Amino acid sequence: MRVLVLGGYGLIGLEIVRRLRADGFCVTGLGRTVAKGLRMAPDMRWIGADIALLTAPDAWRAHLVDIDAVVNASGALQDGARDNLVAVQDKAICALIAACDEANVVRFIQISAPGAEATASTAFLRTKSAADQALRASALRWTIFKPGLVISANAYGGTALVRMLAAFPLAQPLVLGDARVKTVAADDVADAAAFALAHDQTTARRDFDLVEQGSHTLRDVVAAFRAWLGFAPARAHLSLPRFVGFPIARGADLAGWLGWRSPLRTTALRVLAEGIEGDSSDWEAVRGRALKPLHETLRSVPSTMQERVFARAMLVFPVLVLTLALFWLASGVIGFWRADDAARVLDGVVTPGDAMALVLGGGALDVLVGLGLLVRKYTRTAALGAIVVSLGYLASGTLLTPHLWTDPLGPLVKIFPAMALALAVAALAQER
Repeated sequence: MRVLVLGGYGLIGLEIVRRLRADGFCVTGLGRTVAKGLRMAPDMRWIGADIALLTAPDAWRAHLVDIDAVVNASGALQDGARDNLVAVQDKAICALIAACDEANVVRFIQISAPGAEATASTAFLRTKSAADQALRASALRWTIFKPGLVISANAYGGTALVRMLAAFPLAQPLVLGDARVKTVAADDVADAAAFALAHDQTTARRDFDLVEQGSHTLRDVVAAFRAWLGFAPARAHLSLPRFVGFPIARGADLAGWLGWRSPLRTTALRVLAEGIEGDSSDWEAVRGRALKPLHETLRSVPSTMQERVFARAMLVFPVLVLTLALFWLASGVIGFWRADDAARVLDGVVTPGDAMALVLGGGALDVLVGLGLLVRKYTRTAALGAIVVSLGYLASGTLLTPHLWTDPLGPLVKIFPAMALALAVAALAQER
């Protein structure tokens, strides 16, 4: 069977791709860029396409040539500069359903979410529900899976958030610590997709929750991750009220319009507040076994030093980016504000006009670097640019004002830790 997997290098999609290929399916992956797909699975066919732009059946036809089944593992958490929920999860998938019907691609596996209803409180769940409803109304042989909190060896989305929370030293701060959560292993989701494709008669035109049998509080999930990561148990538990968490999440929402995809956004908090639950008994009856509980999922995914480094690095990464960006922005703004004073440092070295041009040009460059750091698309480039600009300042300072090397405030010496911070940001800003 020839299968097209949407979101093929995502958290769930990549697990499905690997499982289907291991089971002998001929798999084509679809993601935004072919290069990322080839990095994850280099020996298979990839299609590079932005699903948000494929909102008409005609746009899908070329991608469905020689395809027998579709698995939709694509999606986004919330609207932002890089994501349009209505386009990605509703209009594009409805167009794909119509195109499948026309192309006689009759098998369709949809990865949805618990609580995906037309009346849901979040656009994430409402748009998932719209595609689910379109599938149910179609003539296709569909299966809709609704996985709980997916735990994977890869870390982004909810599974990255839990790792980050577990990395807090000493104390464990949590908003919604009592929220109820059911988890599912990513390989169990992949197994479900593979089983459904191979057993059409028992799984077609049915919805299944994919969750473990027992549920946990968010506090217990984070504690389990702390133990799994090898971190010491928290010495204190700080239960933070919602009015503390939601302003932070709204800040992450704003960052989304600069291209950042923080897992700690208002959608995540609202979904948590309502609980991530479900009933997997129907799936267990079909599959003949239960899904792995949390402790078994964690035991099956070894925790290495890389896991611990990632958890703590991602916890401090937003602080590093904001600190570096504010440093460069403040440097530029202060340079404009105190331009005359700054230009006087160059008295007797260059002409007053040239001194003012150097100060204003440097201020503009500093502001540009600071703004670039805040925009996700340019963060790594801006961090590397900060190092280059800093080296330029060191060279020009050494040539024009060598006495600043022995200045008590160390204006040239302090460039080195700023470069080290920029290097750390550049290293951590690598896209997945």
